[in-house]
This record gives sequence, C-alpha cells and structure tokens, in this order.
Amino acid sequence: YPVLYLQHGWGENETTWFRQGHAGLIMDNLIAEGKIEPMIVVMTYGLTNDFKFGQRRPDNWCEPFEKLVIEDMIPYIDSHFLTLADRDHRAMAGLSMGGMETRIITLAHPETFGYWGLFSGGQYAPADLEGKQAPKQIFISTGEKENPVGVTKAAEDLRAAGYNAASHVSPGTAHEFLTWRRALREFAPMLFK
Repeated sequence: YPVLYLQHGWGENETTWFRQGHAGLIMDNLIAEGKIEPMIVVMTYGLTNDFKFGQRRPDNWCEPFEKLVIEDMIPYIDSHFLTLADRDHRAMAGLSMGGMETRIITLAHPETFGYWGLFSGGQYAPADLEGKQAPKQIFISTGEKENPVGVTKAAEDLRAAGYNAASHVSPGTAHEFLTWRRALREFAPMLFK
C-alpha cells in the first residue's frame, strides 16, 4: 500500500487526527466514494524535543523529529507493513506545526516523499525547490480567515514555475479542525496518481 504520513499540530498528539480530525472517517468515505484507493495512514507524535510553549523556538527545533521520521519511522513502517516503499507511493502532510514539520522534512528529503501537503502550516515557494527533485504534487491549504491570498498566490507561483501545485481555501473557517478536515478531503484524492 502507499503511505501517507499525517502530522498533528502544536499541543496535540498522535491521536488527534483520529479523534478530532476524523481522518479514519474521511478516508473511509473517500474509499467508499471511489475517490481514493486504500492506503496506510501513519499518525505519530511530533513533539520529540524539549521545546516549550512561550519559549523562543531554536533554529533546529525540528531536527530530532526529522531524524526520527527518516531514520526510524519510515524504515520501521516499510519493514513491518505491506508498503510500496518508494517516493512515488509516500506522502507527508500536516496541520499547523505538523505542516511546518512537513515543510522542513520534505524540503530536506525530496527523494523520500513524492506528495507534500501543508494544512495551515506555511507555504512553499519556487526558490525553496531549486536544485531539488520536484514533488509529484504540492498542496497548500488554509482557512478563509487565515491567509487565503498568500496560499493561493504561493500555489500560482509554483504552477508558473512548472510544479504541480494546488491550493484550497476552506470557506468561513480559521485555524481549526474544520479547515484541516476539509484540507485532508481535498488532498487525499490527489495522492498516488
């Protein structure tokens, strides 16, 4: 099976996408509607450092998690589950802080992930991807009450530079789970095509 690594946000944990995000229901419904093929969704704890809310974030705040994902988690998943263990069958996405983690990790390891998704978690720019292996799909999303202009423009700039990029603005929502549920529903059908 292909694999989506799906990350939570700050102050949450590995159960958040399942409990608040209803990821299982969203994915099951998409399968039932014929919009996606079955895939493995890995949701892991993303706070592997000593960073505390209210402190200045160190420049290398994501380094321990990046190491965990690349050196431990992916090899473990690929050795213990029936995965299609290659870049074209591996995606990473996350909301808020998990989106920032996704951005850092996918840019550092473009050979590992073919599909990249940021849900209220920043943006990619063409300059970020210069000299790197191009992803098969970039997806950037936000709530209408967050940064819709920036997200839409980022996707336009990426498309103009020749990348397969899409954006989604969730109507009437802010930095909240309705935004991110909608983002997952939009992003999942783009995967592994």
